[in-house]
Amino acid sequence: MIKGSSETDRLQIPILSFVPFLLIAFGLAWGILALFIFLPDKMTGIFGELTGQHPLFFLAVYAPAIAAFIVAIYNAGTEGLRRYLGRLLLWRCSLPWYSFLIIGIPLIFIGGSALKGNLFTEPFPFSSFQSLILALVLTAIKGPVEEFGWRGVALPLLQRKFAPIWAGLILGVIWGFWHLPAFLLSGTPQSAWSFTPFFVGSIALSVIVTALFNKSHGSILLPALFHFQCNNPIWPNAQPYDIYLFVVVAALVFWFNRKAMFTREGAVTRVIPLAGGSVSLEAITGKAS
Repeated sequence: MIKGSSETDRLQIPILSFVPFLLIAFGLAWGILALFIFLPDKMTGIFGELTGQHPLFFLAVYAPAIAAFIVAIYNAGTEGLRRYLGRLLLWRCSLPWYSFLIIGIPLIFIGGSALKGNLFTEPFPFSSFQSLILALVLTAIKGPVEEFGWRGVALPLLQRKFAPIWAGLILGVIWGFWHLPAFLLSGTPQSAWSFTPFFVGSIALSVIVTALFNKSHGSILLPALFHFQCNNPIWPNAQPYDIYLFVVVAALVFWFNRKAMFTREGAVTRVIPLAGGSVSLEAITGKAS
């Protein structure tokens, strides 16, 4: 029996929790949006038009995070939830990754906009400093919150069974498909987009953030920052060229991390860190890396 194995067992989130996580994440989000799709008059009459700023839209966006909190509390109690949320404080990562997050992502959107031909022709979308700050705050408290679920719970569970590249690809498909109902509703940001490029982009982004997630030792903060930067309202409109560039970046990230991407050794597999903060496969199995 390895030292700390009783704690490992007590705070371990079983891989079968992936199923209820998905049921809650999809059931809540798709349930809300389905009501507006199939009962538009009744729902609009009661709750008003569903827009990207509607409270029910926020609730749908928060579904993966809500699912994650439920799974953590059910399996590990409040102590487990506290340790799980502690992963939001993990910030250490290599300089190249921070450079990509802070400089690289903006350059992708600028480059995509240049390819599209609207880099210098599209006006800045905010007329005042207050409107800019409001847009940034709304962006920060919307999409990035999803990462409590996708990278907070789903990715570690997938990496127990699959190498990071396969876990990232599987989660990318799930992540992209989860957004589908938002494309079917007028008034949502996604209603003006084409789903197929978005779906491909979701898979590419998932590969990138999988490598970032493992390099940051299971941080939820850095994937959330990645998500925020991808949705940052100050970047120019670059669709679909930004997606093409992200696919290229995903291929490069995979190539330069190909050894780590094909092995579960060193991959983050714990949802609830141990007392020492370990989240790797070795912490579960007792095997040295």
